[in-house]
Amino acid sequence: MTCHNCKSKCQRFGKDRKGNQRFRCCQCYKTYSDRPEKLEGTYLQPEEITSILRLLVEGMSVRSIERITGFHRDTVLNVLVLTGERCERLLERMVNGLPVRDVQCDEIWGFVGCKEKRNANGDPLRGDAYCFVAIERNTKLVLTWHLGRRTARDTVAFTEKVNEATSGKFQITTDGFKPYVDAVHYSLGTRVDFAQLVKVYAAPRDGEQRYSPAEVVDTVAVPRWGEPEADRICTSHVERQNLSIRMGMRRMTRLTNAFSKKWENLKVAYALWFAFYNFCRVHQTLRVTPAMEAGISTHVWTLEELLA
Repeated sequence: MTCHNCKSKCQRFGKDRKGNQRFRCCQCYKTYSDRPEKLEGTYLQPEEITSILRLLVEGMSVRSIERITGFHRDTVLNVLVLTGERCERLLERMVNGLPVRDVQCDEIWGFVGCKEKRNANGDPLRGDAYCFVAIERNTKLVLTWHLGRRTARDTVAFTEKVNEATSGKFQITTDGFKPYVDAVHYSLGTRVDFAQLVKVYAAPRDGEQRYSPAEVVDTVAVPRWGEPEADRICTSHVERQNLSIRMGMRRMTRLTNAFSKKWENLKVAYALWFAFYNFCRVHQTLRVTPAMEAGISTHVWTLEELLA
């Protein structure tokens, strides 16, 4: 080993408490441990990283993982960030140019640091954070996602990702969010049959609790262009996926203090969840993973394979 300080040759100098070989510089007498570096910056063993990830994707909070595993919460967050960045690159590489038949899109609301009405300074990395999700109805595969604001600009960024993830002609259904009309036309053009499912909500009842969901009294299918089939104009599957997100990501559980404090942490948490959902989690209806149903995987991945 070469000294990191003076670039001189080091000699063996016993072992540390974990049994790793130590070295001492012959010039400046600094000591170093020859610890194997794992996951681009963490010294945890693969089985330790896997145990942290397994708890994260099963909806456990960072501090609960700290109490169970004994690893500091900063270590848990470091594993989340490093793994999430890998998972984001994995999804971009594996889910690209796939032939699809029926795509559904929706947004799931969350917030970072505080809710938008308390974001007095207008910090773009605090306040409301909407995750746009596109799912293939038949394979249940999450095609792409985008974390941003509920604006026309982020809607276009999302539909551009849908364009890269898919190929061929297909039908796409969104909710009644108006920017979808221009965004889908700009990114996907005439290679899609596009329709929106607009929900009609009832007026709040007297004495209704603050956090009670609004009652949906009707849905209106609005074909936009192409020839969308009426019986396929549906967003139920992507809305069910939103429930899976809230059950599997602790920071998306409502009415708790587990919300994200940093935008980057929420983004990598989404990346980890979607990669786990696509490749590692067996869908109860399909009896296989969505990636296997879509033909981009031949087996159920383990978390170790997801890391590799």
